[in-house]
Amino acid sequence: MAHKKQGYRFENDWTFEELKEGEGDWKSAVTIPVNVEIEAEHRVLNLETVKGYLREADQIVHLDCFCREKRHNCDAPIDVCIYLNDRAELALNSVELQYRNPSKASVDEALEALVRSYEAGLVHMAYAYKQDEINVICSCCSCCCEALSSVLRFGLAPHLLTSGTVSITDVSNCDDCGDCVDRCHFGAREMVNGEMVFNPEMCFGCGLCVSTCPTKAIALVDK
Repeated sequence: MAHKKQGYRFENDWTFEELKEGEGDWKSAVTIPVNVEIEAEHRVLNLETVKGYLREADQIVHLDCFCREKRHNCDAPIDVCIYLNDRAELALNSVELQYRNPSKASVDEALEALVRSYEAGLVHMAYAYKQDEINVICSCCSCCCEALSSVLRFGLAPHLLTSGTVSITDVSNCDDCGDCVDRCHFGAREMVNGEMVFNPEMCFGCGLCVSTCPTKAIALVDK
């Protein structure tokens, strides 16, 4: 849990120079709640919206996660990055990306990767590379992911990450078990004197807490 706190550094962490070099590669990121039905901004995706993007894509490609392969700070799934359309074609034909084992994927195979990574506690994030079209869907961890780990380290999540949803908790059903605290990458939930305390300002509606709550006390709603 310590690595989810602002300022934490792994020994094998992204350097400032590496982060600076990579900042021009992506324009913005949004978190993707999975397996919930919402109406939200067009770049905040639930599972049904993801299916729509995948079914409309001319091409879908699976790749290994560059960040986890490079940092090895966790054992989360590696083969869960998804490129669409022009980015998919780029991945297949780029010599520089062959080390990430790009391969064509069906809609069902891509969805299986998203569900598998979600169950592993990864945050689904959609990236727009210097354009408005969402063509990269990543499954990110807060210990390896170049983007997610860096914005958390420097306290920039509220300024750089967007989401159309936020979680709410029915306190009458919450038994303060702390499962949602362990699941949250953003520090929106913590245990204080044996009770779960929630800060909605730090919630980005990824939905990881929803599926892990044993009493079904958590839900996602539009911001």
